[in-house]
Amino acid sequence: MNFYLNTMQTDREKKEMLYPHVSVDCVLLGIDNEQLCVLLVERRNAGTGKTEYKLPGSIIFETEDLDEAAYRVLNEATGLKRIQLKQFRSFGSPTRTSKKEDAAWLERAYAMKIGRLVTIAYLALCKVRKAKPEQKQGVVQWTPVKKLPHLPFDHKEIIQEAIKEICAWIEVEPSIVFNYLPSLFTALQLRRTYEVIYDKELDVRNFHKKMNSLPYVVATDEMEKGVAHRSARFYRFDKVKYNQLYSKLNKI
Repeated sequence: MNFYLNTMQTDREKKEMLYPHVSVDCVLLGIDNEQLCVLLVERRNAGTGKTEYKLPGSIIFETEDLDEAAYRVLNEATGLKRIQLKQFRSFGSPTRTSKKEDAAWLERAYAMKIGRLVTIAYLALCKVRKAKPEQKQGVVQWTPVKKLPHLPFDHKEIIQEAIKEICAWIEVEPSIVFNYLPSLFTALQLRRTYEVIYDKELDVRNFHKKMNSLPYVVATDEMEKGVAHRSARFYRFDKVKYNQLYSKLNKI
């Protein structure tokens, strides 16, 4: 009996700690089989009982910083802790929670009535093989952004804006691209990574010319092995040279 009362009290305390007007959503982007993918978590449709998917997200607690909430969401969904998240935009349309099935899911998930809900979106890059996690809650899966299922709220819009944000980041900080690559990579892998992120084909000759002009993309003596085609050379990203170059550019 005492255990039951303590459990009820804990649940009540948690409910009172929730701030039901602000949430955080995390967009993890990765490349798998030459497709740009996003990490989604499972949710059960309150009306139909069918399994659906959404971005990892949660309403924040009263005493919780936004960044703390985002990292809590990431860890609860994936078990990952060392992924760097960056806040990139807020989404506050009055219609975000207007769909009946979304409102019902929120009420069931948090045991309280939720009205208008503003969400703060966070973005991270992740190697897919690194984030095949032992998730703590529900099921997670990498889904190609071109093959997204039905998503609740405005999650498709959030994902689309996240992709635009990544492209903008790369223009300012090209090293971001190398987060998607192994430590040793071929010219083809580098080009395909750009093509997947920007969703467009690049001229092979021009790309090789540009790549060879970058002092921080360093050719190694290692070659591909066991391939049917002509072996390609491996390259590596030299972070020291990159930082030296960009520290000089920042002083101009």
